[in-house]
Amino acid sequence: MELCDLPAYELMRLLRQRKISATEILASCLARIETIDGRPGSLEPGEINEEDQQTVHAFITLTDDRARAQAMAVDKKLAAGEDPGRLAGVPFTVKDIFCVQGTRTTAASRILANFVAPYTATPVARMEAEGALMVGKVNLDEFTYGSSNESSAFQPCPRNPWNPQRVPGGSSGGSVASVAAGEAVLSLGTDTAGSIRQPAAFCGVVGLKPTYGRVSRYGLIAFGSSLDCPGPIARNVTDAAMMLQVIAGPDAHDSTAANVPVEDYLAQLEAGVKGLRIGLSPDYFKITYPDERGEYVQQAVPQEFEAAVRHAADLLAKMGAEIIEDVPMPNTRYGIPAYFVISRVEAASNLHRYDGVKYGYRTMEPVRDLNEMYRKTRAEGFGPQPKLRILMGMYVSAAQYSEQYYQRALRVRTLIRRDFDQAFDPNGKYRLHALLTPTTPTTAFPLGAVYGDSVLMQYADQLTVPANHAGVPGISVPGGIATDGLPIGIQFLAADYQEALLLRIARAYEQATEAESWRQLKPMVLQR
Repeated sequence: MELCDLPAYELMRLLRQRKISATEILASCLARIETIDGRPGSLEPGEINEEDQQTVHAFITLTDDRARAQAMAVDKKLAAGEDPGRLAGVPFTVKDIFCVQGTRTTAASRILANFVAPYTATPVARMEAEGALMVGKVNLDEFTYGSSNESSAFQPCPRNPWNPQRVPGGSSGGSVASVAAGEAVLSLGTDTAGSIRQPAAFCGVVGLKPTYGRVSRYGLIAFGSSLDCPGPIARNVTDAAMMLQVIAGPDAHDSTAANVPVEDYLAQLEAGVKGLRIGLSPDYFKITYPDERGEYVQQAVPQEFEAAVRHAADLLAKMGAEIIEDVPMPNTRYGIPAYFVISRVEAASNLHRYDGVKYGYRTMEPVRDLNEMYRKTRAEGFGPQPKLRILMGMYVSAAQYSEQYYQRALRVRTLIRRDFDQAFDPNGKYRLHALLTPTTPTTAFPLGAVYGDSVLMQYADQLTVPANHAGVPGISVPGGIATDGLPIGIQFLAADYQEALLLRIARAYEQATEAESWRQLKPMVLQR
């Protein structure tokens, strides 16, 4: 096994025992990138050739020189007997929606293609301060707008390491692809409607959406400011816990970062699930969506997805958990319509700053006045997805429509939150410690199969977006392999700031399935 395939906790053990060096760990990841990633995303990609169709394309910018300097600093500290940090020598990637000083920070959009960040986002700075090695900025849906990574202005877009003809999910698709393929050990992503958990499920890795405010958003280029959550992506639960330990906590730069003490996420990781109440909801075994006539219809999730969830419930029950059936979450079905409205209003507001005046792309065409410069810059710099969100956000927030759409969506969000409050109320009927659900209603879909249909694309997030409306934490972990050979994800949701409990439950499930045959399977790109 290559060093890049080892978990972070094992790499750190070997590093501190002086059996390996940070420089050697980094070299292993860079060699993997050279072998399987292919060319990085570009604004001028040319034709997509046969080789492009077989490689991962996780990266927009490789920061190998930065990572080498960091690795040398870690090795120097170890040689001097100094503490190199809690993530010393662990290579990680950063979704290119986070500012990192001195690096190009694009949000996968032409309008920011030449932007070099003057400061570093708090979660990135905390990881680097603890000795982690930043190997690069990875691709995403433009401004995180999408669920497949196909909307990036930087092509070729990322592909799923399990099958390069499938999407990795989105918008943190480059992050999860880099981790699943062993190009990095950890990655920093963001979750606005499931953008960590959905691609984690599609690519067979662990993705954690923390409680809103648990991780600082300082330095994050905002999509939906009331929904965005930075979080860790890893190949196992222990690594996710280690990463969250580093990036969580209050931040003087971010007024929305919660001033709540950070638990020791590793202390109770192996404590098991005995005595915990874990719920199953029939509302998470189906999706509700508009048909061609605009009428809402229901469709059950595939049987093998429900079977994976029930298998997990059986294993947890054998370990002492109490499984609570038929927990009602009736407002789950309204998560996507509410998200359509709220996220578009917030996106339109956040996109106003990109005008060609202060930074980023500016049209080269001759203009008569400032207004024309604005129009041409934004028309040329934004792709279809940002334009759609600007138009819809301005429409539904207009004075004559605000009560009909935006205010109603905010009330629906309150109802979704109420569902979780009732499920997790320690004095209520259900008294759940966690809710167990599928992460997605499908496995990763083929490239091009859904892209372009904003409504259908959005419904890939129906099982994840309620947690964003409610602000509660959720974690997706691998739950098996479907008949099409692609990963299935299962999800645990809990009450505010219960990340330690979520990680503990997910770790118990991970241990219970260690010997199952699907755990031995590898992504297609690693089988060559």
